[in-house]
Amino acid sequence: MKKDKRIYSVLVENRSGVLCKVAGLFSRRCFNIDSLAVGETDDASVSCMTIVSGGDAHTIEQIEKQLNKKLDVIKVKTFEERQCITRELMLIKVKYNKNNRREIMEICEIMKSDIVDMSKHFMMIQICDTPERVKLLIDSLQSVSIAEVARTGTLALSKCMENDD
Repeated sequence: MKKDKRIYSVLVENRSGVLCKVAGLFSRRCFNIDSLAVGETDDASVSCMTIVSGGDAHTIEQIEKQLNKKLDVIKVKTFEERQCITRELMLIKVKYNKNNRREIMEICEIMKSDIVDMSKHFMMIQICDTPERVKLLIDSLQSVSIAEVARTGTLALSKCMENDD
């Protein structure tokens, strides 16, 4: 059975309890949420939930159907990863010393990430990129001492097309 990832962009009423209802829908049906990001849109009364989940074709269909049944849900768009642009933000704090400082700085340069804070023994690095590249940065920094990691969930918008209105 093939497991595919899908990205669900869900416009919802911006009020308390909506996130709990949507998360409950997934947990009651034993669907896993790989990533979840929620924020207001340009309209303060509407939020956009970007949910990354997966499963076989039947599971994916069921997730979309169940989301559309929720009263607080305004609109559901489902994307395959190739149909949209995705980004994730991560802050990662690493412990450094004089022996690995240059290596960390080179990794940051290669990965197009920024050192946003620094003390005598720690550096904080920021990256905003695809989830795959964010993971690659973590893997590249495994040789140094990672102290803390904070990541957003995946954000996604469908690719631009001339018939987008």
